[in-house]
Parts: sequence; structure tokens; C-alpha cells
Amino acid sequence: MADNQEMSSLEKKVAEQIEYYFGDHNLHRDKFLKEQLLLDDGWVTVATMLKFNRLKNLTSDAAVVVESLQKSKAGLLEISDDKTKIRRNPNKPLPENNEEYKDAVKHKSIYMKGFPINTTLDDIKEFLADKGTFENIYLRKGLDKAFKGSIFAVLDSEAAAKAFVEREDVKEYKGNEMIVLMKDAYFSKKFSEKKQLRVEAKAKVKSEKEETQKQAEEELKSQFEQRGCLLKFSGDLGQTSREDFHAVFSEHAQIKWIDFTRGAKEGNILFQSSAKEALQKCRDANGGEDPKVKDQVVQWEILEGDTEMETLKKIIESQQESINRRKGGRGGQRGRGRGRGGRRDRGGREQGQFKGKKTKFDSDEDADEGKKTASAKKRPLESNGQESGEPVSKQVKTDNGS
Repeated sequence: MADNQEMSSLEKKVAEQIEYYFGDHNLHRDKFLKEQLLLDDGWVTVATMLKFNRLKNLTSDAAVVVESLQKSKAGLLEISDDKTKIRRNPNKPLPENNEEYKDAVKHKSIYMKGFPINTTLDDIKEFLADKGTFENIYLRKGLDKAFKGSIFAVLDSEAAAKAFVEREDVKEYKGNEMIVLMKDAYFSKKFSEKKQLRVEAKAKVKSEKEETQKQAEEELKSQFEQRGCLLKFSGDLGQTSREDFHAVFSEHAQIKWIDFTRGAKEGNILFQSSAKEALQKCRDANGGEDPKVKDQVVQWEILEGDTEMETLKKIIESQQESINRRKGGRGGQRGRGRGRGGRRDRGGREQGQFKGKKTKFDSDEDADEGKKTASAKKRPLESNGQESGEPVSKQVKTDNGS
């Protein structure tokens, strides 16, 4: 009888491929094939099966399909009396696709990494052929649809999966060292690595922020080390603003800082260079008269000695308070020359801005399981099945739709 005969290499591949189509892993998600099962009490014509891509690539002869299944010892499928149809053996019903089943699949799944990116599914099946019984082999692919060099595979039991990861003969493939883990262990490892990356990224951002802050504080102090650059003003200033003082001196000198609040009677201007020269240039431009601000008469005084030092100290403290407020974590400093004191370098206007960096994490080999990516849900790839990468709509017509 046929089932006592030795199977040829082709017959073995044909039987394995059809048994994969009707197997637990694929049949749960194969919409097209499940629809076919409803048409004739679970029977599907051999002619229909020969339209599935990977089977069609193996043979187009219905007799080869029948002969292969007759010789198979899996017992998963039965053949109709007229040898034109096949169906899953009613004595081996499809298990319910519930949480218990999914959990069982997860615990008998393994992860392997290290295959060259030009490795095909057939290459991997050949490599694993004598190392266990596999219900499914899934080639992991990137956004560019290219093989990533790693797979998920489902064995026939949890014990078989655990035994597989301990095998020495799966730790190398064509000279490449292989990483072999239980699927759960792989995701735990990836989670720990991502957590560590987040910790390191936060530490780096904090360190960079502190360094930037330190540089800002040092720069701030160095800016006030010059002497003779401080000019005091006073008078009935009304609603005069800092911008009005910038307008007066913009063509004659560069201002570092204006210590003034609208409505106050007095304030101070810190120049990049000599305050005396800045005031004299304004007087020269104003016919020798003291400059006015918005037509308001202003008294001007060059600060020197202890008065200058005390005023500088107050301005530094005010600026330091402004820096400390920005340390609260709004993403960095904005315009170091601004704050209570106004705009920096109005004359040769220069306003700096620092923004916190947004860290992006490379997913690498990540979220097939942990995040249950939409791509994997919408278009699961058939392993032991096709590798075409065709849209589901096409796969349904040409293959098993997985």
C-alpha cells in the first residue's frame, strides 16, 4: 500500500505544505481556507489547493498531492473516495482560538537570530528538518520587507521548545553564531534592554542639561566681570519699556542686559563695552543733549566703584534666579539674554535658544509580540507558506491568505 512506501523528497515537501495549510497555526488565521471548509462539510478540492502559491511551486499534479498525503504518517488529513478532495480529519478538530490556546503557543515558541539575510524559508526548513517538529516558522522582516536574519518558530510542545534551545547543533549556522532563546525570554531581554536604554537616555539628557546650565551660569558671571559698563537711569518714566531704551542706544552700542520693570522710577543698563562711550555717542547724536526716552527727560549716571559692584551683584542674583526657574524642566533655556532683563544685544541682535532633544529609540527587533504590531496583525506572513509579501487581498486569491 502507498502509506508503506518510502516518501520521495518532493512528496515529503508536498505533504508538509498541505498539512501546514490545515494545521492549527495557519487555519486559525486563513480566512480563504476557512471559507472553503464551510462549502462542503470541510472538504476542499485538490484543484483548489493547487492554486496556493507554495504548493503550486512544488507541483501542479493532483496525483502527486494524493500520493503524498497517502504516504504521510501525520494523520491530519483524509482523502475523499474519488481522490478529488481533502479535509482535516474530524478526529483531529481545530482547537478553539482562545487565550489558553494562545498562551500554549507562546510557551512552545522559540526565537533564533544569526541567519544571513539572503537565507530563504526553504534553507531554514532544511536546517531544522531533523531538529524537531515545527508547526510554524516565521521569517521576521523589517519595514523594507527584507529578512532581518531572525525567526520565530513554533514547535509541537513546550518541552520540545525548551529542549530545542539547549541543543548545541543549533548554535551555529554556516559559520554564523546563533542566538537561540525561548520567545518569552527574548521579549524579556528586549524589554530590559529598552528599559536600560531609556535610563541611559534620560541620564544623558540630564547630564547635557546640567552641563549646558553650568556653562550658562559661568558665561553669565563672566559677562559681568567687565567694569565701567553700567549706566543708571532715573526719572518720571511713565509706561516706558525696556524696548524703548533699546531703541535709544541701538545705533550706538550693544546692550547685554536691562534691569528695569515697567512703571519703575529707575533702572540700569549693562553694555557690552564702555557705558560712558555709549552715553557720549547718544549725546553727540542728540546735539550734545542728554537723550530722552519716549520724550521723557531721563537722568543718566555712570556707576563706578562700590556702587557699580553692588548693582552688578544684584543683577547677577536676578539673572541667577531666572536661570534657576528654567531648571524646572520646561525643556531648556530660551533666550539666555532675556528674562527680567530684556533682549540680548539689541544693537547687533543675537538671541540664543536651546531646546531639549527628543530621543528616538530604534525598534530593532522589537514589537512583533510585546506590542503586537499592527503590521503583524494585518498581514501575518506565512512561514512553511509563502514569502511573497503580497497584500492580503492577493494572497487570499492565490494562496492561503495568511
